[in-house]
Amino acid sequence: MKRLFHENGLSIVLLLAFLIFWAAQSVTGFHVYQKEQHQHGQPAEDYTGYLTGAHFWQATGENWESEFLQMGAYVVLTTYFFQRGSAESHNPDDAEKLKRERKAKETSWLYSHSLSLALFVLFALSFVIHATGGWREFNDERFLHGEPPATLGEFLTDAEFWFQSFQNWQSEFLAVLAIVVLSIFLRQNGSPESKDVDASHWENGD
Repeated sequence: MKRLFHENGLSIVLLLAFLIFWAAQSVTGFHVYQKEQHQHGQPAEDYTGYLTGAHFWQATGENWESEFLQMGAYVVLTTYFFQRGSAESHNPDDAEKLKRERKAKETSWLYSHSLSLALFVLFALSFVIHATGGWREFNDERFLHGEPPATLGEFLTDAEFWFQSFQNWQSEFLAVLAIVVLSIFLRQNGSPESKDVDASHWENGD
């Protein structure tokens, strides 16, 4: 067990953090939903029912969607674009060399792009979860206001759906921009996401 944690500690800790915060989201979201139901004079729902409901999955899919979009885009963008001095970028002076190496190593297109493809597939699945959960929640709200249900197509063209998406997408790209730029000037001793503490500001991390 000690060796297992030593060799896989980062993924184990991240997985535990994910599960803890997802559980916390479900509990707090359940209380928020119960409060909203009470305000609208609707019957209370048990926790198990909430976990299969629109409110929980709309919020979950909305957040997963933005994370996988961010990571997929980041993997692709760092292949082709540079930021001098950033720990997150190749050296722009090595652009032609990197281009030749990339072409030489592409024995299988699918495998050579499998990381970004996997992330974009996860983005697409999260997008579907967000869309279907948001659609159900959207119609629940319309029902409470005595309005007829909307089709999925109507929901996907409604500003509500895109507001939910864009408010998360912009924050994800802001966070990536922050680490790209801040890693030029700031350091975290021992982290692979940081340059060495004695590296110059305009030296790249690779």
